[in-house]
Amino acid sequence: MKILIVADKESKALWDYYTPGMLDEYDLILSCGDLAPQYLSFLATFTKAPVLYVHGNHDDCYEQTPPEGCTCIENTVYRYKGVRILGLGGSMRYKPGTNQYTEAEMSHRIRGLRFRIFRNNGFDILLSHSPAQGLGDAEDLPHHGFLSFVHLMDKYHPKYMIHGHVHANYTRNLKRISSYGDTQIVNGYDRYVLEIPDEEIARWEQETPKKKRHRRRKHKDAE
Repeated sequence: MKILIVADKESKALWDYYTPGMLDEYDLILSCGDLAPQYLSFLATFTKAPVLYVHGNHDDCYEQTPPEGCTCIENTVYRYKGVRILGLGGSMRYKPGTNQYTEAEMSHRIRGLRFRIFRNNGFDILLSHSPAQGLGDAEDLPHHGFLSFVHLMDKYHPKYMIHGHVHANYTRNLKRISSYGDTQIVNGYDRYVLEIPDEEIARWEQETPKKKRHRRRKHKDAE
């Protein structure tokens, strides 16, 4: 599966200098937020791949002008070709805004998703706008990451966490790819291409029921 990730900055290569067929190679497009709705609508017009998005802290305009042809996956687990994607947009609250949250508010959102996550036997990709605390975030409050995202990775061990919010010009040491435990972390600023081999996705699908059976055996042994 070839995934185009976009975030924070409208790519001139994809918008201003678009050429027919440029998006044909992608199976999925994921937006981490803070992009003009017209930009996402443009991408959706010229691809057959689903365009999925979460909100950035500057995306309050989506209420009046939602990206056409795209799917918002906030607060849900979206399944696509065997891949389970959990969407949690927004940033740390630093001023009034629809898509900003305190740590406590983000934790409350996540608690409200426990049944959906359980019903899907976890998730493979965490798609967010903000990074996790201490993992690619910054020291200033607006760009501080959520500790609750760290707890999510500790509990569910997703294969990937994909975020935006921290721009390349914020630091000289911006890491596109890093890792935390079993999770590979991707900063999708501007645009980034993530390729996941089909055999790897097939392995994820095989592992999921095994984990479920393991939990059942463990519960039975406890009885």
